[in-house]
Parts: sequence; structure tokens; C-alpha cells
Amino acid sequence: MPRKKAKSTPIQKTIALVRPAWIERAGEELARGMEIRADFEEQLARFFDLLEQSVTSGDPAWMDSILLDWAKASTETNLEEGLYHVSFLLNRMIGISIQVAHDTLPRQQALDLLAAIIPIYTYGLGVVARYEMETRVAHISGEMEKVQKQMERVDKSKSAFISVAAHELKTPITLIEGYSSMMEDLLQAGRGADLNSLLNGMNTGIARLRAIVDDMIDVSMIDNDLLKLNFQPMQISQMVEALCKEVERTTRTRRLTVVRKDFEGNKTWIYIDPLRMQQALRNVLNNAIKYTPDGGSITFDGRLLPGFIEVTVTDTGIGISQDDQVVIFEKFNQLGRVELHSSSKTRFKGGGPGLGLSIARGILEAHGGSIWVESPGYDEKKCPGSTFHILIPTQTESPDPKMARLFDTLGKEK
Repeated sequence: MPRKKAKSTPIQKTIALVRPAWIERAGEELARGMEIRADFEEQLARFFDLLEQSVTSGDPAWMDSILLDWAKASTETNLEEGLYHVSFLLNRMIGISIQVAHDTLPRQQALDLLAAIIPIYTYGLGVVARYEMETRVAHISGEMEKVQKQMERVDKSKSAFISVAAHELKTPITLIEGYSSMMEDLLQAGRGADLNSLLNGMNTGIARLRAIVDDMIDVSMIDNDLLKLNFQPMQISQMVEALCKEVERTTRTRRLTVVRKDFEGNKTWIYIDPLRMQQALRNVLNNAIKYTPDGGSITFDGRLLPGFIEVTVTDTGIGISQDDQVVIFEKFNQLGRVELHSSSKTRFKGGGPGLGLSIARGILEAHGGSIWVESPGYDEKKCPGSTFHILIPTQTESPDPKMARLFDTLGKEK
């Protein structure tokens, strides 16, 4: 015999009666000023089905699936701002249910309906509140862990600064003290005419101190977004040629070969800050010199890319490990033990305050460019080498009309 269809209870009939009006009202009111997904109406229909099932069965747990789906959809921004959208949504739905019951049902039916669904809503608010609070706590814990790691990096950077500063400043200060003491001895002995060489030595120490202080000032300006750029038309080839002349004495002494390749874009006139860009390239070149053994080679090459000129600096040096290929661009980063480094910036594995590559990255990013390094790894015997990639934007316009006219003239001469 065919099974008889179960008769609907009065409350089921009432819920079915208000369903169209509830979905329409909820769709209109909840969509105002909120980012609603395309399937919002389907979600409302699903919610109402589960609400009806919960009332019919007497088990509010039917609502768990949709409530948790909604709660899990909270964005990172919601969590950061402490917004609990699902709780807010349920409270709005309670208000909508009361309004719909009042507008569409007789008084007693409305009261019966609300008596049946309000406990379901209350249960849902408890479920969502617990989940949102747990999610919020987990988010805050994650943020605190990030802050802790950042503080550890800052503390490590501070310790590195103290170590590097003490090591780097000690050499020129000792140099100045030594020459000053010798000058005092010569003056007391009445031999003041022999001071020229000592003064030159003191000037060397003072210049070294000034260079360290200037690097620290540059890093501070980069960190605080205070680096000002003076854009002028310049060719990459001109800067590379000037840099190669700067290091001729060092490369000759250490028998290093510097190769300059002619690549597309290196003679293109672009607007950059020539002094700052040359400083960035100089820091990369000095780094290559410092970590390339005597008799090695350094090669400038590049290519023209859409919107950028890529300059590569490739050396036959000791290479960089995968772990160090990111941290070398951090402030005060030194590979190896500071106390074992020579204070020379150009001697093999020489020292320095560990600011050169950090400053280079800051200058390039201020121009809208970037820098990164590739290396097979670190090996002082096989010397796998490293390649630094430098992206420089091909900016061909200047906000200064006079400078723009000069650029046009240079372009025609080319």
C-alpha cells in the first residue's frame, strides 16, 4: 500500500506561508551597503530551509552547516577590524522575521511563529559567537606571533648594528688616534715639517668615518621614506664606464677583469637620479669585488625589457647560499663572522658596515625598480659566482619642461 503523506503541522504551514515574503525582505534589506555574493538569494533560501527543518525536528543543530560556512567566509580585513558579520547578519534576520510575521500573519500566528524560530536564532547566535571568537583569538595569536618575529628581527638588527658599528668605527678611530699621537711626538721633538704623511693618514681615517656615517644616514632616509631623487637624463653605459674607471686601481692590484658588454638599452636616455643610481651600482660592484678572489672576473651585461632596463652584474666569486640570498639585502647583514673580516671594502672578503646592498635596494625601489640575486650556492673552493639583477624603469618623461626639452635634444643627437 502507498505510504500516506505526513500532515503538515500548523507551524510548518505558517513557516511556508511567510517564506516568499521573508526571502524577498531579507534579500532587499541585507543587500544594502553590504558586499553580497552572487549566490546570496540561494544562501537565503538554504538558510530558510534549514530554519524550517530545525523547527520541524526540534533540533537547532541543523543550522550549524550554513552558520559555520558563513563564519568561515570572514575576510582578513574583517578579522583585523574586529567585525563580526555573521552575528550582525543573524541579528538583522531576527528583526526581519519579526517584521514579516507582523505584516503577513494574524497576531496569534505571528506569536506562535516567533516562539518557534527565536530559540533557533538564539542557538545560532551562540554557535557563531563561539566560532567567531575562536577565529578572532587565532587571528590575534597569529598577529602576535608575527609581531614577536618582527621584534626578534629588530633585536637581531640592533645587535648586528652594535657589533658592526663597533668593528667598523674602531679601525678609523684607532688610525686617527695613532697618527695624532705620532704628530704630538714630532711636534714635541721640534720636527713639525714631517707632518704631511701623518695628516694624509688622518684624512684617510676621517674619510672612512664620514663614509660610514653617510651610509647610516642614507639607510635612515630610506627607512623613513625621506630619500629625495633629482631626476636627470642619463645613460646606463655612462655610469658603468665611470664606475669601472673608479675601481681600476683596485682591479689592477687584485688582477680582476671587469667586462662591459654592449646590450640593448644601455645607451638609452632615461630619467633617473644619476648620483643615487650610480651609488646603487657602485655598491653592487664593490660587493662583487669583495667576494671575488684575486684573478677573477666581473661582467656587466643586461637587456631591454618592457618598461625596464635590466642590468646584470655577474662575478666569479664564492657565491651565496640559498638562505642568504634574501638576507643580504637587510641592514647590517654580514656573511660570516664580523671580527674575522678585514675593514677594507675592496680586499677579498673585506668588511664594511653591511649597508651597501640595503642602500642599493632602497635607491632602486625609490626609482620604482628592484634588485635580486641568483647564485648556485656558496663554495670558496669552486667559486660558483653570483649574478645580481637590477631593474631600472625606462622613464622617458620629466615633470620639468626644461628637462624634457633637454631630453628631446639628447634623443635627437643620438
